[in-house]
Amino acid sequence: MGLGLVAHLVRLGVLGSTSDHASVVSINLFVALLCACIVLGHLLEENRWVNESITALIIGLCTGVVILLTTKGKSSHILVFSEDLFFIYLLPPIIFNAGFQVKKKQFFRNFMTITLFGAVGTMISFFTISLGAISIFSRMNIGTLDVGDFLAIGAIFSATDSVCTLQVLNQDETPLLYSLVFGEGVVNDATSVVLFNALQNFDLNQIDVAVVLKFLGNFCYLFLSSTFLGVFAGLLSAYIIKKLYIGRHSTDREVALMMLMAYLSYMLAELLDLSGILTVFFCGIVMSHYTWHNVTESSRVTTKHAFATLSFIAETFLFLYVGMDALDIEKWEFASDSPGKSICISSILLGLVLVGRAAFVFPLSFLSNLTKKTPLEKITWRQQIVIWWAGLMRGAVSIALAYNKFTRSGHTQLHGNAIMITSTITVVLFSTMVFGMMTKPLIQFLLPASSNTVASEPSSPKSLHSPLLTSMQGSDLENATASIVRPSSLRMLLSKPTHTVHYYWRKFDDALMRPVFGGRGFVPFSPGSPTEHSGR
Repeated sequence: MGLGLVAHLVRLGVLGSTSDHASVVSINLFVALLCACIVLGHLLEENRWVNESITALIIGLCTGVVILLTTKGKSSHILVFSEDLFFIYLLPPIIFNAGFQVKKKQFFRNFMTITLFGAVGTMISFFTISLGAISIFSRMNIGTLDVGDFLAIGAIFSATDSVCTLQVLNQDETPLLYSLVFGEGVVNDATSVVLFNALQNFDLNQIDVAVVLKFLGNFCYLFLSSTFLGVFAGLLSAYIIKKLYIGRHSTDREVALMMLMAYLSYMLAELLDLSGILTVFFCGIVMSHYTWHNVTESSRVTTKHAFATLSFIAETFLFLYVGMDALDIEKWEFASDSPGKSICISSILLGLVLVGRAAFVFPLSFLSNLTKKTPLEKITWRQQIVIWWAGLMRGAVSIALAYNKFTRSGHTQLHGNAIMITSTITVVLFSTMVFGMMTKPLIQFLLPASSNTVASEPSSPKSLHSPLLTSMQGSDLENATASIVRPSSLRMLLSKPTHTVHYYWRKFDDALMRPVFGGRGFVPFSPGSPTEHSGR
């Protein structure tokens, strides 16, 4: 993985040169900028307006300006955004760490609402943005874009980036809101990528009922198959480590095996044309539930911080990368003959994002509240506004999908494609920086108790998903069993479906899964085994 990343960086020389000197300069530049992002992020920890993602974007933009000035504008490729670099090297550690560190009790307690927002809501946003793009852009003569391109635009701008909001929210103060924003963000990314991939397999110029049904069937297949593959990879790693007690001889092998099997699950999903995001996310959840408890105590500490560190570096690199690539002048030159049209398209896309987000957040929140029995379980009006706001930012997933659709190896010479790329960059930069800067004041206004908790937390170098890196142990589901009552009838199942499903899952997990795959309380004690020093 590291060698592949270096190889990509070698091809991204500052001056477009393949010489060793240019490659070394490029790598040194990135390492120095990453260090600067970490230091400035720490210094601006308590700032009301700026967070680490915005800091990385600003540093990237400033660096891009400096490079343009030093090359006198001759270099049209400062750092070409490569979707391969993003999807193969940067995205896997971010998504895996999200699954590995997530508090599963809150995540699965609100799983139905999260799925409602992340899957159904993303579909509603997709159709809203797609229909808006078809009805508006088809009349603007912006190039040779067809229906498939407009639908791809819907998938591209359905992918949210809730990093700024997650930085401000506190999962202990607002567990429901945090779990909804975080869970919806992960499911949304997976749904958007699956939608985008499914669209590539169909001729959408002739849409009929059969094509729509086939598309939905392909979407469901990708979703379920990717989830199954992630669960299978996680269980396989748990079984191997439990049976072989690798930690008796080398904790390094335990850590390496967990990392490699997680990455293998992602790459295998990509090889099989499935959703690597969904696969590696559920692999992370399963590994934290089973595999993490089968390793030695030192390996647990190592894996927890290693995965968090890799995720943090990848996220910082990503925002820095997007900031620098935003000044790639080749695409701006192709769109420069109609700057007014480009600004108009960016404004329309931003408006569609606002409408598409509102089209599902408030109606689905209303439907979700109808199924809740107590006020504490319901989503308040203020929380609905925060959820709506959290999904307004667009990030690297949208950029990567746009480059995948409208460029070849980062290059485009078609006027319509260049306009869509520059418009995507504009929307991402504007939403991340403007909306991102307004996020903390907005949440402090809407949720004053949450902002007080955030302000009292000590400063520490954290991931852009910083609240995920608090003290989270691998099995949070175990703590909720005492309050769960055995359902006595179908009425109980219908009235409390989450508690009922959780109850039967615990029985199945305790009776069949943990004796085979390990986990807290079921790994047998023996000299040199993973439980030797755990003190269970």
